Amino acid sequence: MLRYSIILLAVLLLFPALARAENWANWRGPGQTGVAEGKAYPTKWSNTENVAWKVKLPGPGASTPIVWEDRIFLTCGVEGKNVLLCYDRGGKEVWRTEIGQIKPFKSAKGTSTNPSAVTDGKQVFVYFISGDFAAVDFSGKVMWQTNLQEKYGEDTLWHALGTSPVLTKNHVIATVMHSGPSYLAAFEKETGKLVWKQDRDTKAPSESAQSYTTPVVVQDGDLELIVVLGADYVTGHDAASGKELWKVGSLNPRKNGFFRSISSAVVSDGVVVAPYARGGTVTAIKLGGSGDVTESHVLWTKENIGADVPTPIAKDGKVYLCNDKGQISCLDLKTGETLWTTQPEKGRATTVNSSPILAGGKIYITREDGKTFVITPTKDSQVVAENTLPNEYVLATPVFVDGKVLLRTNDHLYCFGT
Repeated sequence: MLRYSIILLAVLLLFPALARAENWANWRGPGQTGVAEGKAYPTKWSNTENVAWKVKLPGPGASTPIVWEDRIFLTCGVEGKNVLLCYDRGGKEVWRTEIGQIKPFKSAKGTSTNPSAVTDGKQVFVYFISGDFAAVDFSGKVMWQTNLQEKYGEDTLWHALGTSPVLTKNHVIATVMHSGPSYLAAFEKETGKLVWKQDRDTKAPSESAQSYTTPVVVQDGDLELIVVLGADYVTGHDAASGKELWKVGSLNPRKNGFFRSISSAVVSDGVVVAPYARGGTVTAIKLGGSGDVTESHVLWTKENIGADVPTPIAKDGKVYLCNDKGQISCLDLKTGETLWTTQPEKGRATTVNSSPILAGGKIYITREDGKTFVITPTKDSQVVAENTLPNEYVLATPVFVDGKVLLRTNDHLYCFGT
């Protein structure tokens, strides 16, 4: 037995990937594109079938779980407190940490914990609609904590804040876009010290100044770039300084006062795909340039094919748009040509609030009533499975790691797979 253990240890040292679990460090997965690593994931489940484990959550929430090696993290509201929960990969609670008081939220579909956490493998960074922003180590200790609303102004969003923090190489970034002083701010990961704060005033009218989107951090040549969608503009910022490098301002040419943005941008192959106008348009923008690049860098704009809430998938020169009724459209990333469109189930009023994920060569779409459709991403797209979770309510996006699917409902955390 000892000899076997020594041999196994030697193999793991020689091939560390065998010992390392897959990670899902942020809301949109490893590449922030809605695409999962790995080749095989369960396609069929229910509340009794193919359930590896299921845990009752101590409070409601809409944030998507994140995973780092043997730990799962998610936020929820518990007895008036904002809470970060840590579970092991078997569903056992390891610890919970309180971070400020719950702030009443303004949306029927919102919760006190809409933003998803993000991790660098050392700390978990969390942000709540109360303005509480904190870093917690993997033992559950709060390393630093601040309140952005107390420091920089009250939240004026008409609905519950939903923007998640993102990480650059050196900093953790918080983004605030509302009817008031809007900004991006970078903080030291280790200390919480403010490094830079960049104003973002686009003069968008009324509710159009409000955004619930999450920025995307990408590498553009030698430059680390933060791409921000909201308040009628897409802007590109230097991650080191926050300086605005370029902007595109064609998203709301008629100055509609109610084009608040929820669906976030996705970036792939040097192209930003930006849904806007409450699902009315989607615009593709080539990275790069300086100043106002609206005339030079917009590749295409399509009407009546976008999404209000779900964020697109991008992979291999294609972008997959899921609208709020679950219709999927596949577009050519460079030209905007519609390659195919499919509707898994017609005639239902139930909407999709989570974002689709491409995993194991299939697209997973989860509606708010807990029903997940699994479809093949092809012109003759087929519905592989329809998975129902009775009496569940889902706002979070499913997570795909190590051949398993984690799905957070308002009341439970499920793990599907053997």
